[in-house]
Amino acid sequence: MIDWIKEVRKTLSSVLRGKKDVIELALVCLIARGHLLIEDIPGVGKTTLALALARVTDCTFQRIQFTSDLLPSDILGVHIYNPETREFEFKEGPVFANIVLADEINRTNPKTQSALLEAMNERKVSIDREVYQLPEPFMVIATQNPMEYHGTFPLPESQLDRFMLHLRIGYPSYQEEKAVVLEMRDFDHLMRLTPVVTRDQILEAQQLLRDVHVEDSVADYLMGIVVATRGHPEIRLGVSTRGAQHLLRAAKAHALIQGRDFLLPEDVKRVAPWVLAHRVLLKGRTFIRDAEEVIVNLLKETEVPL
Repeated sequence: MIDWIKEVRKTLSSVLRGKKDVIELALVCLIARGHLLIEDIPGVGKTTLALALARVTDCTFQRIQFTSDLLPSDILGVHIYNPETREFEFKEGPVFANIVLADEINRTNPKTQSALLEAMNERKVSIDREVYQLPEPFMVIATQNPMEYHGTFPLPESQLDRFMLHLRIGYPSYQEEKAVVLEMRDFDHLMRLTPVVTRDQILEAQQLLRDVHVEDSVADYLMGIVVATRGHPEIRLGVSTRGAQHLLRAAKAHALIQGRDFLLPEDVKRVAPWVLAHRVLLKGRTFIRDAEEVIVNLLKETEVPL
């Protein structure tokens, strides 16, 4: 149904070797109008994925390096007085882009982190009682380093819930990594990528989401998974209603990518660990890998409709 998906996958796979699943889930997030949180060590391709996605989709791109002294105005923008016109003019911040890379988002203080909440949820920002709409499509790709906690500010649950998907990229296979090392590409090769899809085509694909048919049995299957997280013996806090909405949207986007206009249980199972794991709080365990394991086991225990 989306004729440009194959070409986008092929182009992205040429710069992010051996990560077809990650690329597919990033495209799911884009089509579902969601935001992506990537938690992984430095040097595995987080920035590469964000920039390459912007280049092949003809989207504007901005990178924000989050630091302890970053201010909300550094992200959103600020009104500056123009002595010639004797008026205050709004200078847009880097959030006014189609794809925004929030690099090491947990390195800044909660006040600055929360500046992204309105932008991510409502796709607009309010500054000095003025409301400014963000460009469409709009997607935040945030990164975190799971191995370094000194001087960081963990994201609160209210902000984690705004991210549709939470992924890890991981190391490539031996052969893929060997090929990357021997190529010795510099960062400029990403800037040489050419668009294979327009922003209008992306917006059209996002509109197709509402036309994906959901059988009642599949909807019950999806809700059964969500409800099961609220009574699971290993889970202290289950998935919210917003989490259920994000799960449905991500599953619909996955169906579209597979060329279908109807939802199957397989679509729900494919995206569920990455949509739900960061939305639950476990009893006694705190690592995201533990949450993913619990969700995967929960999926095995949930009856799949015929």
